[in-house]
Amino acid sequence: MKTRPGPLAAAVISAAMTSILGSAPAMAQQIVLKVAHFLPATSNVHMNLIQPWCDKIAKESADRLKCQIFPAMTLGGTPAQLFDQARDGVADIVWTVPTYSAGRFTRSEVFELPFFTRSAKGSSQAFWHYVQKHGTAEYRGVQPLWLHTHDGAAFHIANPKGFTKLEELKGMKIRAATRLNSKMLASLGAAPVQMPLPSVPESIAKGVIDGAMVPWEGVPTVKLQEIARSHIDVPSGQYKFANTIFAFVMNQGRYTGLPADLKKVIDNNSGAAASAWAGEKGFDSVVATNHRLAGDRGNALIKLTEAEFQRWVKASENVDDDWVKEVSAKGADGKALLEDARALIQQYDKP
Repeated sequence: MKTRPGPLAAAVISAAMTSILGSAPAMAQQIVLKVAHFLPATSNVHMNLIQPWCDKIAKESADRLKCQIFPAMTLGGTPAQLFDQARDGVADIVWTVPTYSAGRFTRSEVFELPFFTRSAKGSSQAFWHYVQKHGTAEYRGVQPLWLHTHDGAAFHIANPKGFTKLEELKGMKIRAATRLNSKMLASLGAAPVQMPLPSVPESIAKGVIDGAMVPWEGVPTVKLQEIARSHIDVPSGQYKFANTIFAFVMNQGRYTGLPADLKKVIDNNSGAAASAWAGEKGFDSVVATNHRLAGDRGNALIKLTEAEFQRWVKASENVDDDWVKEVSAKGADGKALLEDARALIQQYDKP
């Protein structure tokens, strides 16, 4: 004979079922975001920017937002394809160099002009505000979360003597990260070889290049302190030789489709403040440490004199002029864009 549970037992069972069923939607609502980038999992950017950001949104969403990170192009493709992987939904979020896709981010690449930025924190804020004013069309299909620059490129040369004069750079094969980096090197008499950062060590070892333009942040990522024997930088406080822009962007449909409370978590970790954080935490804060890595190995740390620096600035002026012409040919006011970008640098990237 079957017996029915008493009133108390029935109430306990009912409460348990309500708890189980009530928790199901919350459990089902956990969203896993595929995050892709081109550097190894041991890199500074992976460990000190991307992973902490992912940890933060997980905590603030009570684990309803989780990242699955794919470093070193483990989702397939090449670094130049990362932006399209985010736009097309292959990845939900990517960290990339937009200008690896040459010709598509003409307005944004103003921040890659020679002798334009001083620090990653300041120029990253300026870059974010500039894109919101002038460059949103270049980011169609994605939601920019943070945009930043690095700490400014230095020269890292295999020859222990390095160089101190513009004439010594003539004919040297130097790695460039982007199109404007290449144009700047050519204007100085070098032979630019454009390639992503992970290709640099083997290229120097095989003599394909004599050295590379890389920010100090990137030195330990590819062990440049062991491969290069001299490092050349600008005088203290001056504008850096060149820069590269970076974007941490999310597929637009994925962002738009988030529940309102989870979208707010993403928004709270995006924008100008997040861009400044990326610049300072990921780049400015490691420069002194990486200088020591090179110095402790006995590598030559060279700074141009102020007079020599001014020669380099003058020799590369045509790169700015050419950029203005190119942007204007596409229907924009190149001169006005350059002036506004410089004004933002003066506002946010003061010496």
